[in-house]
Amino acid sequence: MKQIFSFLLFILFLNYSCNRVKNVQEVSEISDTLKTNSSRIVNTISETLIPVAKKEVAVWKEYKNVDEFILKYYNISTTEALDNAKELSELVQIMKDSVRVDLLKQLNITARINVLYNEALRLADMATISSITNEEVKEEVEKIVEVYSAMNSKINTIYKAIELQNSLEVDTENPLEIAEEPKVYKKNNLYNTNTLKKSKSKKFKKVREKRPKKIIEPRKNKLVKPVTFVKKS
Repeated sequence: MKQIFSFLLFILFLNYSCNRVKNVQEVSEISDTLKTNSSRIVNTISETLIPVAKKEVAVWKEYKNVDEFILKYYNISTTEALDNAKELSELVQIMKDSVRVDLLKQLNITARINVLYNEALRLADMATISSITNEEVKEEVEKIVEVYSAMNSKINTIYKAIELQNSLEVDTENPLEIAEEPKVYKKNNLYNTNTLKKSKSKKFKKVREKRPKKIIEPRKNKLVKPVTFVKKS
């Protein structure tokens, strides 16, 4: 009996020690994941193209390639961000040099693409610096996402303005001249000023015709009698 009891105690002790080792391993794994998460960059999905803009930009394959590739940078580690930075800068450069939509060949769109390209080049340069910190990489990735969102926002604004102009019935560039409605005058109350002028002129003509004309006779020349002077004696 003593041997069996001691054997059971030995088994219980081994079971307790094994469970303790497992708990320690689980805690270490959790701490490791927390350390790796501190070097992870997470950004919220920002401005995306509206359906109308997405339909028009579908012919621009270079933009589509950048759009698909940059999705990685919304949830990426600092190491992956640096490793993919060179490819990102190359894709943005190709997009910059091949704008296939004529409506988007505007200075405000071109300026945003250039800024995006410069930020991508800066991230690629960071990959060659050994002393770069995770915080600096994180800040640069956030800039890239913000600039890309600003470019999409501007594209959406352009197509929203076109939709609004098409929805208007009157052309804003060449507005229609709206004719004034003719005025309606009631009988015996209101009269048109033109008719009043005409009626007055007719009455005045009739009065002038009825009034007899004055005959102006020429003045008769009066003869002046000659004066005679009598000489006194």
